[in-house]
Amino acid sequence: MIDILRRLLAPDPARLPEPDARLALAALLVRIARTDGLYAAEEVERIDRTLAQYHGLGPFEAARLRTEAEDLERQAPDTVRFTRALKAAVALEDRADLMAALWSVALADGLRDAEEDRLMRMVASLLGLTDVESARARQRAERREAEE
Repeated sequence: MIDILRRLLAPDPARLPEPDARLALAALLVRIARTDGLYAAEEVERIDRTLAQYHGLGPFEAARLRTEAEDLERQAPDTVRFTRALKAAVALEDRADLMAALWSVALADGLRDAEEDRLMRMVASLLGLTDVESARARQRAERREAEE
């Protein structure tokens, strides 16, 4: 855990290896869920499902990764470091899918909060995505939510 924090805090962080990039994504999902001050069971379930789908994990592996991510998220200083690491780890063409995953967690509790919206705009920008691309990702997440 300390090793990934050291890498994220480096002035010019190198690309994270796959296990650390996976953990950084999970920590960002947790941070999004906690932004409104409520870490709802629906958000926890959504994080686990997202991690399972995104990384091909079983339910227990996804839950274990989320638990590690909860610890990392508590210790990490800022969202910018997570996002910078993910931007380096995820190809541009895959970042819209990443943004849809983040939106699915933000929307999981059925509440939209101004602070959550602000964070999502910042994350989209830091990932190199436009407001339009973020809105499309949100719409995809909303459609998936309605289908489930």
